[in-house]
Amino acid sequence: MNMPAPAALLMSGDDYRESLRRYHPRVFLDGHLVESVVDEPGFRPGINAIGLTYDYALKPQYAKLMTAVQQSSGKTVNRLTHINTSAGDLLNKLEAVRLVCQETGCAQRYLTHDALNAIGQVSARIDDAKGSTEHTARFLNYMHRIQDQDLTLGVAMTDAKGDRGLRPHQQGNRDSYVHIVNYHAKHNGQTGILISGTKAIVTGAPYMHELLVMPCRNMGQADADFAVCCAVPIDAPGLTIIARPAGRPGEPEHGAALFSSKYGQSTAVCMFDNVFVPMDQVFYAGEWEHSGHLTYNYATHHRHTCIGARAGFGDLLIGAGALMCEANGFDPGQESHLREQMVELITITESFYACGVAASVYGKQDPHSHSFVPDAVFSNIGKLLLATKIYDMHRIAHYVSGGLIVTLPGPDEDHNPETGAKLSEVLRANPDVPYEQRIQTARFIEDLTAGYQGGWYSVISLHGGGSPAAMKQEIYRNYPIGSKVELVERLLERGIAADGSAAPAPHDPARAITQNRQPGKCCDTGCTVPGTPMMVDLPAVEATLPSKRLNAKP
Repeated sequence: MNMPAPAALLMSGDDYRESLRRYHPRVFLDGHLVESVVDEPGFRPGINAIGLTYDYALKPQYAKLMTAVQQSSGKTVNRLTHINTSAGDLLNKLEAVRLVCQETGCAQRYLTHDALNAIGQVSARIDDAKGSTEHTARFLNYMHRIQDQDLTLGVAMTDAKGDRGLRPHQQGNRDSYVHIVNYHAKHNGQTGILISGTKAIVTGAPYMHELLVMPCRNMGQADADFAVCCAVPIDAPGLTIIARPAGRPGEPEHGAALFSSKYGQSTAVCMFDNVFVPMDQVFYAGEWEHSGHLTYNYATHHRHTCIGARAGFGDLLIGAGALMCEANGFDPGQESHLREQMVELITITESFYACGVAASVYGKQDPHSHSFVPDAVFSNIGKLLLATKIYDMHRIAHYVSGGLIVTLPGPDEDHNPETGAKLSEVLRANPDVPYEQRIQTARFIEDLTAGYQGGWYSVISLHGGGSPAAMKQEIYRNYPIGSKVELVERLLERGIAADGSAAPAPHDPARAITQNRQPGKCCDTGCTVPGTPMMVDLPAVEATLPSKRLNAKP
């Protein structure tokens, strides 16, 4: 008889909120010191978003998608803390992120997943280079604790950077990058390192349990002090967090902030001042040769995940756009100009999501850690598409909705005895749709696309996970252009040879254009079977999952 896998602690959203009370971080918001993060209204929308990732893992209809069996421990854990071991894992992660972001817009906790997968890879790579198992063992001990306690980790990656034209070690102010101050520090009988410096854009920092400090660029030998990767509790002495509010807290949920008063995301500047990190939470310190490997692998995981996140946001715009058309008295199926716009919105959303699916199917096993990594080309193409098409998604939502989404009087006017009744009469369009429903949909679209939250989604989509220039660089660096060049050279030589039997030109390693070669997209050797691109069997939840390939009617 098959016994169920043992489970790590799986908290609920309320458990998560209570767990934050165990920490006492030094956090500033809007110029004041926050006494209790979990009780601070300015952070509530962000805490709600992460809380949903806990609740969904406990819902029977989502459990198989939102949880996974961790291979290294045999325990069932939240998927957003899981290490991928197959293409199916990558697909399930993509679907899980789309699911939670349909509800929250940005669930944030997926950063935990992306960072753990990347750090696991670099830990194994360092061990292979040194002929040891020390770094992998340290990482696994840490990861298992995070999974067992069901914690959420923030990613402190983007440094303040200072002068962009200078390397980290050349900066006039060393604190513009996080760096190691002391490699042999001692504190309360423990040995470790001291770090100082500034991380400038840390998602959800105030309401994380711990921060994963990671380098944001490839380091040279002179930058060795800046090549540090470690875990820091959110209330570590010497850590100061300067945050902005999450969403639009404090505004009534029935008003203009229908969505962003409930769900949002805080970002913060994190300043480290001689923060002590014990060695059991240091994944590397000074191994500059491996900094680029961590940065690139994290970027690949994160860009793949962002595809699922923004597809969930696209689902919100598609649904709201269709409702607004109906409320305005139009059927997009009958109005060609509206139908064309809706099809374009669907095409944009599902095109970059399809790249995420392809990146999952063509994912490969990391040679050092044996975890599964999404295909870099498809991951970066998908992220590039969503980064540049987010503005088109907003434009289409505006087109199909009409100008009412920004010209409508404020929600307080709905209850004004002098104007409310008349407004409800003259601003009703479709006789089958009550005024309240039309106006609610209009304000929902305004919140997502034309107000504070809409601007936030635009910027975070463009720059989150790296700029479009970084994605283009990765696409060109990883795409097998050399194979295409050799294909054409072979065909040209066949056409020139009298008997059609001329051999293709040999690969010249000196030619940069032919260096990146790949016989078949599924693998490096040709037509072999890729990792199993199958979702787990989820017949009970097909109707609730976000992907159109699961929701399609027979």
